[in-house]
Amino acid sequence: MSKARFKPYANEADTFQIGELTIENRIDRISLFGTLDITLDREGMKKAKELKSLLDATLAELEKNELPEKIAIIPTETVENPFA
Repeated sequence: MSKARFKPYANEADTFQIGELTIENRIDRISLFGTLDITLDREGMKKAKELKSLLDATLAELEKNELPEKIAIIPTETVENPFA
């Protein structure tokens, strides 16, 4: 998934990484997990800009919708691996 083509809340499939930080797209949320070191160098600046771009796109999507106060997060269902 190209970071440039990441559209927040568009699907349940897109995922990418910035450093060790994983970003997962969902239709009702954006999930972030892991760590991200933003170092005082050009690589750190690049990572900070990537994170800012993600947050800017997320905020833009949030601001163009009429939002409820809070949604209920439905836990994902774990299924048995049919190939195991």
